[in-house]
Amino acid sequence: MTTKRTTLGSEVEEALGEVLGHVRGEIDLPCRIVDDQTAERIRALRKRLKLSRQKFADRFGLDARALQDWEQGRRVPDRSARVLLTVIDREPEAVERALAS
Repeated sequence: MTTKRTTLGSEVEEALGEVLGHVRGEIDLPCRIVDDQTAERIRALRKRLKLSRQKFADRFGLDARALQDWEQGRRVPDRSARVLLTVIDREPEAVERALAS
């Protein structure tokens, strides 16, 4: 057995140190969602309805900034927003009727 560290081992050790520092609140790390198709589906839904972000947000009671973040993959909609987006995808008129009441 050797006590010499490999380059890979040192990189893993450094990365784990950064993760621990982040968990402890000592450092901020960038966060990105990778390969999340949610962003593409939301953008496609809005475009299919031929609405700008602002008009889509206004029509369905969403925050335009949150919608922008979802479409750009910076954030993921929470469960309730995903449910609402699913209903909008299938029955947008039902959501409009419900919100008009």
